[in-house]
Amino acid sequence: MISALKMRARSILITGASSGIGQALALAYARAGVRLALIARDAERLRETADEARRHGAEVDCGLLDVRQQEAMAAWIKAADGKRPIDLAIANAGITTGLGPNEAAEDPAAVRAIIGINLIGVLNTVEPLIPSMLLRGAGHIAFMGSIAGLRGLPYAPAYCATKAAVHAYSESLRGRLGSRGVRVTLIVPGFVKTPLNDSIDAMKPLEMSAADAAVRIQRGLDRGQAVIAFPAPLYYLTRLAKLLPITLVDKVMSQFKVNVPRTEERNS
Repeated sequence: MISALKMRARSILITGASSGIGQALALAYARAGVRLALIARDAERLRETADEARRHGAEVDCGLLDVRQQEAMAAWIKAADGKRPIDLAIANAGITTGLGPNEAAEDPAAVRAIIGINLIGVLNTVEPLIPSMLLRGAGHIAFMGSIAGLRGLPYAPAYCATKAAVHAYSESLRGRLGSRGVRVTLIVPGFVKTPLNDSIDAMKPLEMSAADAAVRIQRGLDRGQAVIAFPAPLYYLTRLAKLLPITLVDKVMSQFKVNVPRTEERNS
């Protein structure tokens, strides 16, 4: 069995690295001998994350990019991989959107924006790396899913759809790439205290800090886990719900009072 130490990444790409889980992961990995390739859109917050990571001894390259920009993403990622082969890529960037208590349908422009970032942005992150990782016969790709990707929620249809798609895509790649030396991990977090989740007005059972989430994710990635899901009670409860009668689960879910603000993002 390969030890966790031997699997520990030294060259790491993280999207959405300027806040939330992405920022916490960047700082968790930051140490001497590690090179971080960080992608985000907020220049000031990205610079702050990079500066803090450098204080921990890491080498940092910053890409001020929108993950929806396929050509720009491919060019930057391939250049970063050429400079120092990327051991681990974490496709983390994402937004949320949803419905208020009195709304029945999501704004079509908001839906297309979240698909662009949460799904197309993931493809734009990993596609440039797959050929080079396969040539090396080594590498690790991690996808940021969500417990919301396990079962559609009536207050966030588009968000759940994007995360369910990421789950299926990662599972498909894992079966295809694993035999050729490229590991694939799906990360399935519950409620994590981030700017994204802070905007949601709802009960958030077992919510944890981004730093605590990063510790769990890093530990699981170092071990090469196929799925990193937490908190365990919420994860297994959600999986159990899929075995119950659909009408019963729908009725229960509709009783929760949740307000998920509509994203202001729009596709350009």
